[in-house]
Amino acid sequence: MPIYEYTCEKCGKDFEMLVFKNDEPECPACGAKNPVRKMSSFGFSVGYKFKSSSSGAGSSCAHCGSSNCSSCS
Repeated sequence: MPIYEYTCEKCGKDFEMLVFKNDEPECPACGAKNPVRKMSSFGFSVGYKFKSSSSGAGSSCAHCGSSNCSSCS
């Protein structure tokens, strides 16, 4: 039962909702159906590191893919 983040296209409200398998979320403010699911920041807040798409050996920066994290801004 994941928690998803949504934005209502009708009223602009951002909200989170616990979504069960066949649930269809609706905006808690205006009741509009089919809100837009947003990219969650949860993976970033818990320190999840994405794999680099390059096939080279060695580590790379999780933020920009550079082999030198001091180049990130």
